[in-house]
Amino acid sequence: MIARITGTLVSKTPTELVVDVHGVGFHIHIPLSTYERIGAVGTNITLYTYLYVRDDALQLFGFATENERQLFKLLISVSGIGPRIAQGVLSGMSVEELQVNILQGNVNALTSIQGIGKKTAERIVLELRDILAKSTPDATLTIIKSATSVEIRNEALLALLSLGFTQQAAEKALRAALNDLGSNHCSTVEELIKEALKRSASR
Repeated sequence: MIARITGTLVSKTPTELVVDVHGVGFHIHIPLSTYERIGAVGTNITLYTYLYVRDDALQLFGFATENERQLFKLLISVSGIGPRIAQGVLSGMSVEELQVNILQGNVNALTSIQGIGKKTAERIVLELRDILAKSTPDATLTIIKSATSVEIRNEALLALLSLGFTQQAAEKALRAALNDLGSNHCSTVEELIKEALKRSASR
């Protein structure tokens, strides 16, 4: 098991990157959340990794945080969800948002992620809600308390999609707004939409 990799970032795209470790180039699949956190090409980076083993291939997945990796492992334990779908889920929502929506059984929020239908979202909730509640008892209360901000973000996302944004563009605009303002400063859906539109127009 390759648990962590530290090396020079050789190349990156929103879904994969190459890291040079003492002359060996590791091809690593990543979620969009990790892509947005890692440094520029040529810098030294560290990724938490998970090696997915199949009969015909070995696939290495990388994450910016240990929490991302743990949630990835939980997602691929769900019936019918492979690593590619789990990678897409983590690209569509932050770890905290996923935890909130799973703990609350918010199937509609999960189906807003590209490639996740109602049945898949229901399986995620059914198979992971109790596991999350038991595995993070100290964090559960904090997660639930953040539900309001997550609901605001979900409503803002749906609004941006209705305005013609693609899923990826809407997620990127919202992340930029939240990163610049801080989630605690966005008290209404309207405020978050307005800030996301500003940042989308400036890029």
